[in-house]
Amino acid sequence: MSRPPAATLIQSRDNALVKDLRRLAQDSAAYRRQGRVWLEGDHLCRAALARGLQPAMAVVAESFWTQVPMEWLAGAGKVVVLADALFAEVSGLESPARIGFLMDWSAGESIRPGVATVILDRVQDAGNVGSILRSAAAFGFGQIVALKGTAALWSQKVLRAGMGAHFGLRLIESASADDLDALALPLIVTSSHQGELVQHAQLPWPCAWAMGHEGQGVGEALMRKAALHVRIGQPGGEESLNVAAAAAICLHASSVSACLAQG
Repeated sequence: MSRPPAATLIQSRDNALVKDLRRLAQDSAAYRRQGRVWLEGDHLCRAALARGLQPAMAVVAESFWTQVPMEWLAGAGKVVVLADALFAEVSGLESPARIGFLMDWSAGESIRPGVATVILDRVQDAGNVGSILRSAAAFGFGQIVALKGTAALWSQKVLRAGMGAHFGLRLIESASADDLDALALPLIVTSSHQGELVQHAQLPWPCAWAMGHEGQGVGEALMRKAALHVRIGQPGGEESLNVAAAAAICLHASSVSACLAQG
C-alpha cells in the first residue's frame, strides 16, 4: 500500500490546526465546542480502529511517518504530518505520542431503553470515570448516562483512564434524573447502611446501576427512583470504597448473576 499522497506537513506553531489540537488536549470541554475528539497515542487509535471507527484526520509525528502502519491511515479523511516539536507541544502525555486521531463528535446521543446502563451521578474525578467505563465495557453494560456535574466523558484524562472502553459504549452526557425514566429498567443503588449484601441480592438483568459523587454518594432524586438498594460488605472496617472500586464490584456481581440466570 502506498503512502497517502495528500499528507500535509505542518511546522508552524501558529497553524490553526495546531491551536485546535492544543485546546483539545488541554481543555476538558473543548471537544463540545469543536465537535471533535482528540485521541492521542497508539493504544487509543488502535482501539478505535478495532471497533470499526474511522478518523476524520490522522496526525502523525514527523519522525514516525516512515514507520506508521499504513492500515492505521487507510480510512482517515485527511493525513497530517506534524513536526516532532509541535507534537510534543500539543501532547498531554509525559512521553509524547507519535500518532493521534481527530474523530468527529456529536452530542446527539439519546438514552436507549432496555440497555444495561451505568448512571454517573456527579462523579467528578476523571480517573474514576474512566475506570468505571472500563468496568462497564468489561461486564456487559452497553450504555453510560452521565448526569450534570459529572466529569466530561470525552476529556483527555477520562479517555486515557478508559483505555479504549469509550468505543464500545453508548455515551450520554448532561442528563437529568427525570431523563432516566426513558431507560425503562430497574435502578440499583449502593448504600453503606441499607439493603442486602450485593453478593446475596437477586440482581435483575438488564438493569441500571447508579454510581454517585465521591463524597456525597448517590443523590436523593436517584435514591427515590431506586428499585433496589444493596451494600458492599467491608469487614476490614473502612468507612467507604472508592467509587470506581465499588462500581467494579457491583457490575461484576450483575454480570455473574446474568450468566447464572442464562444457565
